[in-house]
Amino acid sequence: MFAVGATVAAASDSGGSGSSGTSSRAPGRYSPDAGFARDMAVHHQQAVEMSFIVRDRTKDEPVRSLAYDIANTQANQRGMLLGWLDLWGLPKVIADEPPMSWMATSDGGAGGAGGATSDGGAGEPGSHHGHDMGAAKPGALMTGMATKEELAALGAAEGRDAEVLYLQLMTDHHKGGVAMARGCARQCATPAERALAQGMVEAQQSELTLMADMLKQRGAAPRG
Repeated sequence: MFAVGATVAAASDSGGSGSSGTSSRAPGRYSPDAGFARDMAVHHQQAVEMSFIVRDRTKDEPVRSLAYDIANTQANQRGMLLGWLDLWGLPKVIADEPPMSWMATSDGGAGGAGGATSDGGAGEPGSHHGHDMGAAKPGALMTGMATKEELAALGAAEGRDAEVLYLQLMTDHHKGGVAMARGCARQCATPAERALAQGMVEAQQSELTLMADMLKQRGAAPRG
């Protein structure tokens, strides 16, 4: 809890227009910093939900251990992201902001004073027309996220079937999360948030390798 609080405080102190972390200005309402915090908080929440589901659907210790690690890590990171939004005085949900729209902000504008600290320019809603991630599948809020039907299927599965489906769904989820975190590492202006995003990239890539091996052990493979 101390580490989480320290990280949130660091983001409050360093959040601003430059990469040096010397500005005290908070990121803008539609900045990549705020957009990433809002979207990744939602993305993480589903990962936590799926991990709790599979915990009760299998007795396999490696899968249960992985699920615990993912749930614990992503719940803590979600707390950091929501804490930053509170410190910045920004809403956790914006009705007119399409998911992932912040990723369409140009790299040049997002890292400088205008993109991260102003509500104008590239940060305005409706100014984003795409991003470097594939489109979310029908029924999913964001790329990599599971649909309600997939969550229901996971909740109904047992044993090996639950393990395989969880690993496949979480593989897709991590791939979407990695792309999103790379976007923040490239575009966010807050040093502490960029560092957290880069850490997410590295940790989730490692877990992707682990999950591929676990699927292979169960005679399965990632989807698509």
